[in-house]
Amino acid sequence: MKMLQTAIHEIETSAELEKLINENENVMVCCGRMGPMCIPVYDDMEELSEERENIKFFSMAFDSHEAAPIRNAPQCRGFMGLPFTVYYKNGEMVQATTSIQNREQITAILDQHLN
Repeated sequence: MKMLQTAIHEIETSAELEKLINENENVMVCCGRMGPMCIPVYDDMEELSEERENIKFFSMAFDSHEAAPIRNAPQCRGFMGLPFTVYYKNGEMVQATTSIQNREQITAILDQHLN
């Protein structure tokens, strides 16, 4: 059951998350809610998905038990603010951020890790 109303494909299960990060070289996942800290990130991801065809952009509902691989990742330990945004290169989490990120912050991470 989809929980987020975004234009980005929503990952619904941990198995789907694993499959997508293993089948795509560059993946960004925003794990959050439909709240004021998360919606701007989803909007930026939607725009970036049209500009960066080499990267796959996904959302995932933070409150779903299926999001445990992101919530419990060592890179996310100590995170307090939503969303948890994670970046995967060749199946490995290479960066993770907490709380709202603006487009410049997101693109800097994309340029550094997912080029």
